[in-house]
Amino acid sequence: MVKRKVLAGIALVGLTFAGGKPENGAHWGYTGKIGPAYWGDLSPAYIMCKIGKNQSPIDIDERKAVKACLQPLKVDYTADSKYVVNNGHTVKVVTAGKSYIEVDGKKFYLLQFHFHAPSEHTVNGKHYPFEAHFVHADREGNLAVVAVLFKVGKENPTLERILQYTPTGVGEKRYLTVKVNPALLLPQEKDYYYYSGSLTTPPCSEGVRWFVMKTPMEMSKGQLQKFEEIFGVPNNRPVQPLNARKVLK
Repeated sequence: MVKRKVLAGIALVGLTFAGGKPENGAHWGYTGKIGPAYWGDLSPAYIMCKIGKNQSPIDIDERKAVKACLQPLKVDYTADSKYVVNNGHTVKVVTAGKSYIEVDGKKFYLLQFHFHAPSEHTVNGKHYPFEAHFVHADREGNLAVVAVLFKVGKENPTLERILQYTPTGVGEKRYLTVKVNPALLLPQEKDYYYYSGSLTTPPCSEGVRWFVMKTPMEMSKGQLQKFEEIFGVPNNRPVQPLNARKVLK
């Protein structure tokens, strides 16, 4: 029974991260009086968006990042993507939870992945046009997110499949009848920056392990435009102060 409750809680985290409406939360967005600058005032549940000291995203200054003996990121992804949902804030692909990454000998299972344009993280003060977030949780509900930055170049076949299934109506979802393996959205080179941060959407909860891939992937200009047209406005939270944290590389 306890294990079942834990897994149910993990599933809820996967559904609410980046676009879902958390329990006891309020409607939020990326513009106007419900935009990022006001998230912390919209609901008591969102207070960390205002007072948190370890918030995400951040700017990654390569000159200040600390060299460390980071363990290789072990990725074991399979084509278990179930459906694509347009939640009004992002395009999210929900998985069956079979894929995982291994961190310090512990498995974090992939719950969903979603996208932001332009990128939420910046590198040396510069945005990339697009960013993917792969959201994982361990059996205790601790979160780990792998972020992949995208530059404009050749068309990305896996991303194209997702965009073809993306509903235009807010709240709609479409079940995938083709295989989508999230591993194909990760670079072959798995070097990364690591830091401790938060959710980049309300409730902005902290204690999230972030793995930002150093090597960007590519997407076509047409794919970027297609994503941007779905929402009409940028869906990225501005970078947050690093404060006392260190970025490891």
